[in-house]
Amino acid sequence: MRKLPRAFLFFSRTERRGLIVWMILILLVILVEKIYSYRQARRTFTAEALEAQKEAVKDYQAFIASVRQKESEEKRRRQSTWYSSPGENAPVLTLFDPNTADSATFRQLGLPGWMARNILRYREKGGKFRRPDDFRKIYGLTEEQYHALSPYIRIAQTDTTHARPSLFLSEARTDSFPQKAEKYAPGTKIDLNRADTTELKKIPGIGSGIARLICSYRQRLGGFYHISQLREINLNDSLLTEWFTIDTTVLVRIPVNRSGINRLNRHPYLNFYQAKALVEYRKKHGPLKNLKPFALYEEFTQEDLRRIARYLSFE
Repeated sequence: MRKLPRAFLFFSRTERRGLIVWMILILLVILVEKIYSYRQARRTFTAEALEAQKEAVKDYQAFIASVRQKESEEKRRRQSTWYSSPGENAPVLTLFDPNTADSATFRQLGLPGWMARNILRYREKGGKFRRPDDFRKIYGLTEEQYHALSPYIRIAQTDTTHARPSLFLSEARTDSFPQKAEKYAPGTKIDLNRADTTELKKIPGIGSGIARLICSYRQRLGGFYHISQLREINLNDSLLTEWFTIDTTVLVRIPVNRSGINRLNRHPYLNFYQAKALVEYRKKHGPLKNLKPFALYEEFTQEDLRRIARYLSFE
C-alpha cells in the first residue's frame, strides 16, 4: 500500500494556532448561548413569580377588605337593631327608674319581654338598683343596650325625710364639710374654669369631696365649656347653674398634629381607637386642618366629633 506523504499527517505551527483559536471561539459561542438561555429562563421565571405574588397580594387584600366590610355591616346592624326583633317598633328612649318601671316601660325602651320579666323577677326577690351601673348586671343585657339606656336612668332617693337635694344624680352620697363653713350669698357667681377648691367649697352643698372631683375632672378635660358637663361626673348641674359662669377662652387645647396616641388617649373624650385613627390619618395625609374627614369613620359619632373639637388645636 502506498504511504501518504508526511505533510498530510501533520499541521504546521500556523495551522495549529488557527485551529486552537477556532476551537476557543466555538466554545465561547456555546458558553454565551448557554448563559443567555439561562438568563432568559430566569427572567421569565422571576416575572411569573412576581406576577403570581402580586395576584396573591391582591387576593389577600380583597379578602381582608370583604371581611372588614362584613364586620362593619354587622356592627351597624347590631347597633341599629339591638332593641328589638325584625318587625317591632323602634324604642322610645325616656327617663326611667329601674326600681319602679313596669314591664310596659321596659318594652317601650326596646328591651325584649323576657328581659323585662328578668328585671321584675330580680326586684321581686329583693334586688335593688342603687346606681346606674347596677343595671348593666341584668342577665342578657348587652353593652350596646346599656350604653344606649344609661343616660336615661334616674334612680330616686330612698330617704328624703331629712336630706337636702343631693348634688349627685344617681345616688345619695354625703360630702363632708364643716356645717358652719363660710358660704357665698345667693346671687354670687364664680368662674367654673378658674375656681379652686377653696372657692368651690363656699357654694352651698359643695364640700371637699365634690370640690376635688370638679377640679380633677376639669384638669383632665382642659376646662369646661358648658355646665352640663358636670353630669359626666354624676353631678346634678341644675342645682349648680345659678352659681357658675364659664369662660371658654381658657380651655386647654391639645395640638393634634404634634401629639401621639398616648397623649390623645388621656383625654376623657377620646378612646384608644379614636386617638389611633387621628394619628394614622395624619401620617398618611399630612397635618389635620379640621375633623371633617372623620365624619364617616365608624370610630366616631357626630356627638364625639362635636365634643372633642373644642379641645383640639390644628396649628
